[in-house]
Amino acid sequence: MVSIRRFLHQHPELSFKEEKTAAYIQAYYENLGIEVKGKVGGNGVVAKIYGGKPGKTVALRADFDALPIQDEKDVPYKSLVPGVMHACGHDGHTATLLVLGKVLHELKEELEGNYVLIHQHAEEYAPGGAISMIEDGCLDQVDVIFGTHLWASEPVGKIQYRVGPVMAAADRFEITIQGKGGHGAQPHRTKDAIVTASQLVMNLQQVVSRKVNPIDSAVVTVGSFVADNAFNVIADRAKLIGTVRTFNEDVREFIESEIERITKGTCYTADSTYDYLFVKGYPAVVNHKEETDFLINCAEQIDGVQSIEETEPHMGGEDFAYYLQHVKGTFFFTGAKPTYTDENYPHHHPKFDIDEKAMLIAAKTLGTAAIQYHHKG
Repeated sequence: MVSIRRFLHQHPELSFKEEKTAAYIQAYYENLGIEVKGKVGGNGVVAKIYGGKPGKTVALRADFDALPIQDEKDVPYKSLVPGVMHACGHDGHTATLLVLGKVLHELKEELEGNYVLIHQHAEEYAPGGAISMIEDGCLDQVDVIFGTHLWASEPVGKIQYRVGPVMAAADRFEITIQGKGGHGAQPHRTKDAIVTASQLVMNLQQVVSRKVNPIDSAVVTVGSFVADNAFNVIADRAKLIGTVRTFNEDVREFIESEIERITKGTCYTADSTYDYLFVKGYPAVVNHKEETDFLINCAEQIDGVQSIEETEPHMGGEDFAYYLQHVKGTFFFTGAKPTYTDENYPHHHPKFDIDEKAMLIAAKTLGTAAIQYHHKG
């Protein structure tokens, strides 16, 4: 696992451009004599292992795309691709599932049911790879799916789970305000797009604080404000880009319409116009109770698992959500905090890393769940 993970870490590829990584995964299975199909829904790869005894069909998923971040770690396996790195652990996910697939293949005559190993491209960038792989049949005849995320904020040996919503729907909005530019010394002849956009940023703070039920979690963040001009020019146009995170679908729909309502009112007051774009990203990841309870039971059996705890919902997005809309399953977190450094760098940080021992715990937990699911209930 370590050698595979480090090779992938040195050779990362961005979302929807993972051709060499996909070929590497496919060749790994082909060399073992495992049935495998490439170009599933794009760059996805799906391997299938057939047990020697009848049973259900269990799917396991790992993603393999990287991020547009410069690797700043001082390690031998540092990324060799300028401006691209595995800053979220997908290299570890891939190594985990590849070696687990090898073990399942070696044990296949003793196993019940079938095993579908889903290697998914493009998790980091919407619309993501999950939805296209599902449309291309990766979940056909699948009864259940399990997935894990190596979680660098938690120590090795910890498994985190949650029934119901565990990761948020992740949407994007863009608002372009069209005013009337002019000379910085003659504001009375203009409609200042910066002032209007600034008012809008403040008005949008009321969406969550005064419009959404406090029982429902939500985030509205303006992450980009662009109105580039000379120092003595009043802006003709300003653009805001931001994100919305929700767990409840009704709240998600409400915020989409509320942002436009506030934008319309703010621009009306300023005698300006606007363009509004709301792009829906991944839906919320909603774990099924029975499968989550089953996963907890499996994790309790694993050497190396020292604690199992319920986690708070995470506002990050994950397109594993689409799999759970089609079949039962659960998505959990496997602690992977590095011990070689006192610094705890978060996911998507230029110095992000994982403790590779976490991969073994992830593989054992996923493998135990996959094998024992045939005896569940």
